[in-house]
Amino acid sequence: MPNFDDFKLAIEAMSGGKNTVLFDDLGMPSVMVPFPKMTMAELFEGGSQNTHPAFRVESTEKDVMYISKFQNIVLNDRAYSLPMRDPKTYVNFDQAVTFCRNKGNGWGLTPYALWSAIALWCRKNGTMPRGNNNWGKDAAYAHEKGVPAAFESEGAESHPGEPTRCLTGSGPATWYHNWLPDGIADLNGNVWEWCAGMRLNNGEIQIIPYSNCMMADASMAVGSTLWKAIKDDGSLVDPGSADTLKWDWVSSKVQLTKGSVTYTTDGSVGGQYKDMTLASGLSAAPEIAKALLLYPDEPGGDYGGDYHYLNTRGERLPLCGGSWYDGSNAGVFNVNLNNTRTNSNSNIGFRSALPSYAGIGTPTGYRQCEGIKELTSPPVECRRKTEPCRRYKRVRRQPRKPQIAEKVNAVKRGKYEKSRKMKHENQECF
Repeated sequence: MPNFDDFKLAIEAMSGGKNTVLFDDLGMPSVMVPFPKMTMAELFEGGSQNTHPAFRVESTEKDVMYISKFQNIVLNDRAYSLPMRDPKTYVNFDQAVTFCRNKGNGWGLTPYALWSAIALWCRKNGTMPRGNNNWGKDAAYAHEKGVPAAFESEGAESHPGEPTRCLTGSGPATWYHNWLPDGIADLNGNVWEWCAGMRLNNGEIQIIPYSNCMMADASMAVGSTLWKAIKDDGSLVDPGSADTLKWDWVSSKVQLTKGSVTYTTDGSVGGQYKDMTLASGLSAAPEIAKALLLYPDEPGGDYGGDYHYLNTRGERLPLCGGSWYDGSNAGVFNVNLNNTRTNSNSNIGFRSALPSYAGIGTPTGYRQCEGIKELTSPPVECRRKTEPCRRYKRVRRQPRKPQIAEKVNAVKRGKYEKSRKMKHENQECF
């Protein structure tokens, strides 16, 4: 099995510790971005001091949620976040969930709640990411281009021979969520991304609370009992209860309502997120609606022209971000609830995520210090020989006694002189 420790150290060094490499249960690497726990107030104006629901799994708050830096590829039915690759496409919702969970304990498809938190962070910090939303380039900044990974056919009626998908992370810094190379890449355009733990069911908004969709045994099947509806006061109730939040299409705008859905046509409709309206029966949108991009925290504000789409017939699961041809409609606030879970296409992909837990981010040669339960990427101080580590303790092998060392040397000179395994067995710890 290859050893990717040097790769991990290089990524952490180049990003100043803001990116890391996490391994699945086969020891295969993914480049990840730690996104720290935040309150509602840190993500949008008027928010409370309550922790955003993205950072809670199984009633436990997580200090960090790790999200794939890059849209994922698939190798041996496992999802991986790697740079300069053509992202996996033609993947339906259930396949995306499986590819992520195949990586081992804790891994899962990016929760919709986490996507929402990242989108709110981008707007709050003035770094709404641009991206490949106009055939290999950004619609508003045509000089910003990525490296093409696929092309439209020469015989196509529209944009023949032009780039479609771009290689992951190949765009400029403004294509990252924080406008820096250490950010999350390609959230705007390139390919739509399946997100987990939210759906529209006959117009009723339903969620698997918090980020509980990350649990290995969390069922997101059509008939799963984990799905909850949201009452007009923000509380969670069983689907079909009275006064639950729904999306409707009224006067050519998406409307948040607690009443009956009036638009029942089986077809796609949509409009700018900023233009969403409140039904007369709702005096205000509950905080959870703003936290999960169900209603804008600043109606009429600047959300980059991003669209929300919906279909109120049957079960519809969220695709986020847009694709290479969505133009100004694409972006972190672009949410598409037109598609059934079986839909797959050349413009649909996904990315995996992982909540923080003991052992994550621990480099080879270190063990967890006593009393530290939640680990993030190790600080630079931990790698300095001259400074004591507060989070990690260096684990080194004890030097051999002279008699033992003499015997070992004799063995090396003799029977195992040509063995390559001895090189690894006698290697010093990291």
